[in-house]
Amino acid sequence: MSKKILILDDSEDILEVMKEALEMEHYEVEVLNYTDDICKAALSANADLVILDYILFGINGGELCHMLKTTPATAHIPVVMVSAYPRVLESLGNYGSDAFIAKPFNLSDVIDTVNHCFLTTGDDVAHMA
Repeated sequence: MSKKILILDDSEDILEVMKEALEMEHYEVEVLNYTDDICKAALSANADLVILDYILFGINGGELCHMLKTTPATAHIPVVMVSAYPRVLESLGNYGSDAFIAKPFNLSDVIDTVNHCFLTTGDDVAHMA
């Protein structure tokens, strides 16, 4: 059974490229460019991992990460933060995220980071299962 990934980013281009790359690695991917309830979105997607952009239409993706990590029903889900502003994120903290990817990124970095998150949580990587 393949792992499910939820990606939240306000850039349609980034959503499309990440979705395609991760699906080629045999992950199931759901994308959103907005949500008013990240925990509900992660649960309804049955997400095994969430990728969040740091800046989303004026919303702080770090706060969404914090919500996921402090809500008992979603606290176990690995979260990868993505940002074009790594220094800002470093100064503010990682909000409990499991990994960070700086924009612009190589798709191989995204795939490696996702695979690493699944390996460190004890889950089998989808294409290795």
